[in-house]
Amino acid sequence: MRTAKEGKKSRNRSSPSSPFRDRTTTTLSSPGIDPTSTGSIPNKSRLTPSTSLLDRELVTEDATTLFEDLRISPESNPRSFPYSVKQQCWDKSEKVRGRDPDRWRRDAIGNIVFRKLVGCPGCLCHDYDHILPYSKGGQSTLENCQVLQATVNRSKGNRTGMSRADLIQKSSYCRVSGRDMDLLELSAYGNVRRGQDSGGCRIQ
Repeated sequence: MRTAKEGKKSRNRSSPSSPFRDRTTTTLSSPGIDPTSTGSIPNKSRLTPSTSLLDRELVTEDATTLFEDLRISPESNPRSFPYSVKQQCWDKSEKVRGRDPDRWRRDAIGNIVFRKLVGCPGCLCHDYDHILPYSKGGQSTLENCQVLQATVNRSKGNRTGMSRADLIQKSSYCRVSGRDMDLLELSAYGNVRRGQDSGGCRIQ
């Protein structure tokens, strides 16, 4: 017959300690932490295996709310014109007789510009310019947009007192023939288009 002492030892061997119980005990007995105070235990320690699903959802909801508060709202007046505004700004510019208006236009002072050339220093390159400079409160809207030769736009900068004659003097002039335009279209689009007012044949 086994004594009571031997039976107690046998029960201790047959019931191994739970790793979760050990981890919780270690956390609660760590130096500097009061096991009777829930405020001093981090959120991670409170998410024990016995934590209910509702408690976990509440913690997740708190984190989601925090990130929503940090979300950055879109700019009401971006520095660059939106694509739709650029498209309309191009469409309102003067057409070049005999050429496809989707590819060729005249800027605000009469310089011919090519749709595919943007922001470069060449005479056919263009920018979308703020009539009233952005740095002085100008809006990135269609009413404040104009197509302008890139060289002229760089010279204009954020000045507001420049006359049309002053801007024309800043233009980068080059003589472009119809054949030159055809070659540019072939290299950029793979074909040549004529405007409806050209009266000539169409090169494919």
